[in-house]
Amino acid sequence: MGDAGGGGGSRHRGGRHIGRGDRGLRSGAGRRLRRDLHDGLGPTLAGIALGIDTVHRALADDSPGDTGDLLTALREEAERAVTDIRRIAYNLRPPVLDERGLVGAIREHATRLGGTTVTVPTPLPPLPAAVEVAAYRIAVEAMTNASRHAPGAAVEVSLSVNGHLELQVADAGAGLRPGFQAGVGLRSMRERAAELGGECVLNPRDPHGTVVRASLPLEAVPA
Repeated sequence: MGDAGGGGGSRHRGGRHIGRGDRGLRSGAGRRLRRDLHDGLGPTLAGIALGIDTVHRALADDSPGDTGDLLTALREEAERAVTDIRRIAYNLRPPVLDERGLVGAIREHATRLGGTTVTVPTPLPPLPAAVEVAAYRIAVEAMTNASRHAPGAAVEVSLSVNGHLELQVADAGAGLRPGFQAGVGLRSMRERAAELGGECVLNPRDPHGTVVRASLPLEAVPA
């Protein structure tokens, strides 16, 4: 599991202190900000782009030659801004979490990848929003890396609660190559777990393959 690796059994715990204010942004405040960006600023910018189109169509034939080019450039800038707003809103909290819940969202991604099974022995209790986002991001990163670096290999995802939310993503691929160095994906997974006071580790899987395990404390943030 290429990028979702990092030297057998390497660990990373809370690299920096995260106060309740920071954690709040990842829970209720993050959800509100995503809604405001998606439902407020995004449509406003889209409306401006449509208004530019209207002005462009209404230009008189004798308008200065560069006026049309300027409007086209402004239209493109507005489109880029809308795209950026949507990307920022999605990164705050993927809409699929609100639509399907954590387990449903992970299963949806697993279905897209193929060859991945998701097991939840018992129903999960209500989870803090920040824990849901971190678990989803870690699971998606680990599943995607397994699909990329161990194509065709079976991938198993499991979720359970035992004081912490325990997430495991295991693949039956060839395992870590000699001298493997952690990439951006593994560092991101570690950081997401550490921000909540949890951890994310990578280990070889017996007899072959790799397994990513994340443990996220449920009391890390208010629900």
